Amino acid sequence: MRSTDVKVRAAQLWFLPVQTRVPLKFGPETLTSVICARVALTVEDRRGRLATGWGETPLSVQWVWPSERSYNERAHALGALCGRLARRWASFDAWGHALELGHAFQQQELRNIAAEGSLPVPWLAALVCCSPFDLALHDAYARLVGRPVYSIYDRDLLNHDLEAYLAPATRSTIAFAGAYPADYLQARPARLPVWHLVGGLDPLSEDDLTGDEPDDGYPVLLRDWIARDGLTCLKIKLRGNDAAWDYERFCRVGQIGSETGVDWLSADFNCTVTDPAYVNGILDRLLVEQPRLYGMLLYVEQPFPYDLEANALDVHSVSARKPLFMDESAHDWRLVRLGRELGWSGVALKTCKTQTGALLSLCWARVHGMALMVQDLTNPMLAQIPHVLLAAHAGTIMGVESNAMQFYPDASSFEARVHPGLYHRRQGMLDLDSVQGPGFGYRLDEIARPLGDPAVAIGGQ
Repeated sequence: MRSTDVKVRAAQLWFLPVQTRVPLKFGPETLTSVICARVALTVEDRRGRLATGWGETPLSVQWVWPSERSYNERAHALGALCGRLARRWASFDAWGHALELGHAFQQQELRNIAAEGSLPVPWLAALVCCSPFDLALHDAYARLVGRPVYSIYDRDLLNHDLEAYLAPATRSTIAFAGAYPADYLQARPARLPVWHLVGGLDPLSEDDLTGDEPDDGYPVLLRDWIARDGLTCLKIKLRGNDAAWDYERFCRVGQIGSETGVDWLSADFNCTVTDPAYVNGILDRLLVEQPRLYGMLLYVEQPFPYDLEANALDVHSVSARKPLFMDESAHDWRLVRLGRELGWSGVALKTCKTQTGALLSLCWARVHGMALMVQDLTNPMLAQIPHVLLAAHAGTIMGVESNAMQFYPDASSFEARVHPGLYHRRQGMLDLDSVQGPGFGYRLDEIARPLGDPAVAIGGQ
């Protein structure tokens, strides 16, 4: 028990709608708008001091909850869950460090809350709904102790070491006694290489244009994006159920990249592949027919279905060819462990699955020799800042993915005035120098975004 332990005293929740300038395809569905959940949590320490922290996450329905149910039905269920979470966080009767409270809430409360509504919410979607609260908790705690978020995960503030969360399992001989998250974090660089997402609907050449493209001053064609932002890393969305289309698409994008100074490519099959031979066939063909593009392919992202336990595919043959990264399947360190046993070689972290979960998965993966990336959920506004900070401290294999500036750049206009280097990609980089101060370094007073009344407000402020 420490004097710096905190308890949540109040919660506020806003829903901020954002419209895309161009559609973004997720597997069989297409995203044209998103609701961002923004949260303020007020905490109190044992000496009675108060601090308020902030968190935000886009509730990207198509990504978090693939289903044949209607978009509106799923979106309503996610919004209702966020409302229930605000009430339960404000009454959560526990004291501790932000990491300890975040872990306890997920273990003790979240599954039951997700199942309470008229339409039960699946676990990935529940984590995403919980993440703005968890981010706000870490921000509030760090603001209360007067430190940047990534300096609060050491033995000086935590009540327990990592063994309390990552206890040695029957399939692991590695113990975490005496280890803390700070032991696995890296010093923050000033700049990070940034990945550009090439969506499955994105036009690559003038022949692909339909006449419906926006005329808003932002690029439309890939070559124009590369030239404007100095891009060196391209993530290519593929279908995962049409090998001929996937191969041609990868080659077309790769050729454009090769001609314009791009160094690295990644392939995202959107969780639609059910047989490793599908991916292997494309990789082997690239090696023989397009060796330069094969060499530029840095890693393959989540080809196989979300539910790793129900789809326990042996994927060693894929990771023997190229690094294979878990994304949607990596809900927590236990699933990361299962993935490693099945042959996955890396983990794509996301703050939208909670800051707490990302940190614990990071620690487990790093100790077990797995490579790390930080992937985007098209994070606008405040959501961009914790996202980029995670990548900066995780020690990824190559920077961070960041694509909100492609799909809704004007949504972040308030934040971009204070943090221009985080919302504008220059020379293929994001610049973190503007992120300063305690917590996540949002500098909210300077951003001054008008929010209006919260949708839900529980407890005193």
